[in-house]
Amino acid sequence: MARVFVITGPSGVGKGTLIRGLLARIPELELSVSATTREPRPGEVDGVDYHFLSEDEFDRKVKAGAFVEHAAYSGRRYGTLRSELERRTAAGIPVVLEIEVQGARQVRQSLPSAVQVFIVPPSEQALRERLVGRGTDAPEEIERRLEVAERELAAQGEFPHKVMNDRQEEAVGQLERLVRAELDGEAG
Repeated sequence: MARVFVITGPSGVGKGTLIRGLLARIPELELSVSATTREPRPGEVDGVDYHFLSEDEFDRKVKAGAFVEHAAYSGRRYGTLRSELERRTAAGIPVVLEIEVQGARQVRQSLPSAVQVFIVPPSEQALRERLVGRGTDAPEEIERRLEVAERELAAQGEFPHKVMNDRQEEAVGQLERLVRAELDGEAG
């Protein structure tokens, strides 16, 4: 079985940006495509950015045990499909999961060998600026995400690896070194 890397942290911390940088530097890694009940943002493609599911479809998959992890976050539901993960890891492909803290905790229970990395913002103000700056959420949604982020930041001590996303290139470099060390350890 190939390695599974869990990248977590509060909404707006830049998980997606760092993961894109990581995937560009380590092409053998693949990103697991999560399922969600939220509506697609402009430019997002079903099956590429997310598997966009209705509430009913999501419920059916939960009842069928189709998720490695699933969580409610900011009024939406998200999850990692077991089939997405098993198909890749069985083929020897290391996989990156971009998930919220609740989901990372579930993965820790079901896949204790997964490498868990918490992305930390340089400050709560920087996090607010990123959420506002991306222009994808209404002000009420941003406030909701910030409330959740405060609780999530308090959980960072649960995670063995932390990367501060202050300067993007440095953060991607730190993430790359961590992943390469884990992959090299697996080969050795």
